[in-house]
Amino acid sequence: MKRLTVLASLALLLALPIQSPRWLDTTPGPPSEPLTVYHGSFGRNDSVATALAEQLSPTAIYHLVEAARPVYDLARVSAGRPFAVALDPDGLLRAFTYGIDDLKTLRVVRQREGLEAEMLTRTYDTRTVVVEGEIESSLFATIAAIGEHDQLAFDLAQIFAWDIDFNTEIQAGDAFRVAVEKLSLDGRFVRYGRILAAVFARGDRTLYAVRYEGSRGPGYYDPDGTPLKKAFLRSPLRFTRISSRFSHRRLHPILKIRRPHLGVDYAAPRGTPVMASADGVVTLAGTWGGMGRAIRLRHANGYETVYGHLSRILVRRGQRVSQGERIGAVGSTGIATGPHLDYRMRLNGRYVDPLEIRLPPAEPLPEDEYDAFGAVRTQRLALLQSIPNTLQLAD
Repeated sequence: MKRLTVLASLALLLALPIQSPRWLDTTPGPPSEPLTVYHGSFGRNDSVATALAEQLSPTAIYHLVEAARPVYDLARVSAGRPFAVALDPDGLLRAFTYGIDDLKTLRVVRQREGLEAEMLTRTYDTRTVVVEGEIESSLFATIAAIGEHDQLAFDLAQIFAWDIDFNTEIQAGDAFRVAVEKLSLDGRFVRYGRILAAVFARGDRTLYAVRYEGSRGPGYYDPDGTPLKKAFLRSPLRFTRISSRFSHRRLHPILKIRRPHLGVDYAAPRGTPVMASADGVVTLAGTWGGMGRAIRLRHANGYETVYGHLSRILVRRGQRVSQGERIGAVGSTGIATGPHLDYRMRLNGRYVDPLEIRLPPAEPLPEDEYDAFGAVRTQRLALLQSIPNTLQLAD
């Protein structure tokens, strides 16, 4: 823990929320008594009592925690988050700050009546930018090459996940453009906000996405008002590859005989999250023959999905799960040569190829919201044209 001795007014000393290395405002103010300021961050197993044991007595720590309790429970400090303590020459606590997150800071200051706590809150600086790129090898590599962060690739893939299998359908020459919010604090990028509009060009097909916050909550729609979200995801894994396809006569890599392989194998590292491809109910969560640890989900309209060779199962039989919810992790249990997911789909009791079947559409936009959607669509699609156009966008 670092110590800093300053001569400053207390109001100026801790006037700003905790931020980066410059989080502590030491601007000199009116003459006052010197304060010794300690600042550091909480360790993985730290509590306020252990982190401040060298600076404050147990009684002082107790009074600090009690003073903060109406505003924030200091029993819930997080590893890696910064704090500061200001002591007067007699060792009496004059002020304490704790950076809860980027936007919230707890401040406890000694007044004449005792310690008083308050929550300091600020907001992100938000600006909308347009990002575009052309695929050479993968979406991730392209996002990195244009100086953006992985999260943008995840968010973009999530929007188009019902129409594009990013494991199998991305090719060199595909291109995208995204109007996205960037959130920053003190001129420093923190994270992405909402993707307001996006377009993805694949060969002779161009897909659009417009974010619309309607009566059903936020969602993404094509320009005609058709929701991009479908009843099923195209893939239960993000960013992997297919190692074996649906077949009625596949040579088994271990048994060395030809027999049906009624699913799709996705090769992925052990522990890779497996998502439910649609809303459903768990009908199996356990060991299932050569599939090893497996999960089976029952969905509406006669559909079932199966997820095999898992290393972990995170659901139980009878549990309801939502589309995109993590239900397990990739493994190599059962008869398997290495870690992968065996993903299968059944319709009315018959196995079907998950990559070829025509899946049911999503629920359309309510008719009484088309006018409101049209206004949002016009404004947000216009953002995509705010930089020179290199994509061949459809009119």
